[in-house]
Amino acid sequence: MRLQSLTLATAGAALLAPTTVPAAAVPPGQEHAAHSEGSVTATDLLDRVRTCTQVSKGRYRTDGGGSATVPVCGTRKAVFWKADLDVDCDGRPTTRCNRRTDPLFSAATAYQQSDGRHLNAESLPYIVIPAPSGIWDPSAQGIRGGAVAAVIYHDRVRYAVVGDTGPRDIIGEASYATARGLGIHPDPRNGGVPSGVTYIVFKDSKVAPIEDHRAAVEMGERLAREFVEAQK
Repeated sequence: MRLQSLTLATAGAALLAPTTVPAAAVPPGQEHAAHSEGSVTATDLLDRVRTCTQVSKGRYRTDGGGSATVPVCGTRKAVFWKADLDVDCDGRPTTRCNRRTDPLFSAATAYQQSDGRHLNAESLPYIVIPAPSGIWDPSAQGIRGGAVAAVIYHDRVRYAVVGDTGPRDIIGEASYATARGLGIHPDPRNGGVPSGVTYIVFKDSKVAPIEDHRAAVEMGERLAREFVEAQK
């Protein structure tokens, strides 16, 4: 999880502040990873989240020190929010996710694999949800570790699992693999995007084992299809 406080921003804004990059700006040799998964389109999903019935008691910041502007919205089948994407590299150290590449790196994730190891942010698409608070308790909406999410950026859809928790008042974060799959620059220092990302998390869903991305895609595609065809 990451906490971009005013102190950190002052000390290292050049390193920590997200920058806007084109959707296709993925590292050389990784362009193949930027694609949509399944047949439910970004347009299909975004059409279902044009209006917000707020389920959170308050709103979230997208970065420490910013204004609280992001509500969590809900339908009968899902919750959703529209925010930025900060790149989370937390979990097992890898070539691209470690203390050298990420000044805010943590070797732990809130949820673990079936073998007890922490998640691999470089290879597993996951999203980060805020820790329970007076603003919102995700579990009250059926959102727990392993829940399936559809993450949308421009015309791309990527299925992910809820894999980590972050600060109680901040929202808008996903793993290196999620960013890469959406065509967002995944570098934890200067990647991500400041806006334009939609997160849809399906209520009472759960992928087991949590690290099975193929299962997440299959379940996500089914739930996304039900979501776009359902009446609010």
